[in-house]
Amino acid sequence: MTAPAAQRLPALPASDPTPVYRHRDGLYAPDLVTAGLVSLDVFTWLDRHPTDLDGLCAGLGIHRRPADVMITLYAAMGLVERDGATIRLTALGREHFVADSPYSLRAYYASFRERPVCRDLVEVLKTDKPAGWASTKPNDWLTAMLDPAFAAGFTAAMDSRGLYLGPAAARAVDLSDRHALLDIAGGSGIYACAFVDAHPHLTATVFERPPVDAVATRAVAARGFDDRVRVTDGDMLRDPLPGGHDVHLISNVLHDWDLPAVDRILAASFAALPPGGLLVIHDAHLDADKTGPLPVAAYSVMLMHGTEGRCYSVAEMFEHTAAAGFVDQAFVQTAGDRSLVTARRSA
Repeated sequence: MTAPAAQRLPALPASDPTPVYRHRDGLYAPDLVTAGLVSLDVFTWLDRHPTDLDGLCAGLGIHRRPADVMITLYAAMGLVERDGATIRLTALGREHFVADSPYSLRAYYASFRERPVCRDLVEVLKTDKPAGWASTKPNDWLTAMLDPAFAAGFTAAMDSRGLYLGPAAARAVDLSDRHALLDIAGGSGIYACAFVDAHPHLTATVFERPPVDAVATRAVAARGFDDRVRVTDGDMLRDPLPGGHDVHLISNVLHDWDLPAVDRILAASFAALPPGGLLVIHDAHLDADKTGPLPVAAYSVMLMHGTEGRCYSVAEMFEHTAAAGFVDQAFVQTAGDRSLVTARRSA
């Protein structure tokens, strides 16, 4: 039975929760500063060997994905700068983080090197293996999501954030000529609900793996959207996406995956959309030059720690959507340090 209209999405809060999002999302960034400064001595090495990202990885024995997250954070903090592909220290990084500088703060940070997340991040840098969501075991996040209790708790966490982020994303895109939206790996369905709430002519389908599909079914019904939002089970990395939708929404999903998986998801979207279909990627995106914004660079550390992914730049999203066959890419900021990259399926 459809719930009464009063149970649909509440009015937006009077206060902007972005500062408290940033506090939570940036919790691991200070540990990556400590890991690089004390455990790996990245700054002293870079002072002696300005180089590109691949040279840094070879010199320190670390992997590209986590190293990219690390350097992006340091650039956003003003500790390093990019001269083309070459990474160099700024005056701030050189004076205060190089071992033999008279103003070095390595000793000031050293007592924090044994913090569990700091140790985790050193291991991720050296192995490129995720440490697990908030150090949860098993450290394979995808396997952990098969446990109903873990999946329910994680989905509830993302749902609480989506209640604010979803309506902002929905308002930022014109869907007046669209009819059916597919929410790929849509979690609780909060984003699908937000989009149909903002666009009353729209219907939506949440495509989600078990056991999260059952969580989504209950959440959609409780919010009173089961007349316009349905849930179907499937795995975006293995199964073809269902047809019959002229909008695809990928919200806070791509950041959990490394680029090969991102490319598979984009290819699946392209294959399932009709010509002219719209792709909407809602996520925390870095600037094109990957020097910020700092809250997104800090959030990327948490993603690097617990998943196979990271935050991607606008330029990377444009490049990879184009490689999948999409055209007419555009970018718009929404709320809570999130933004949309949109693209159209070519004919």
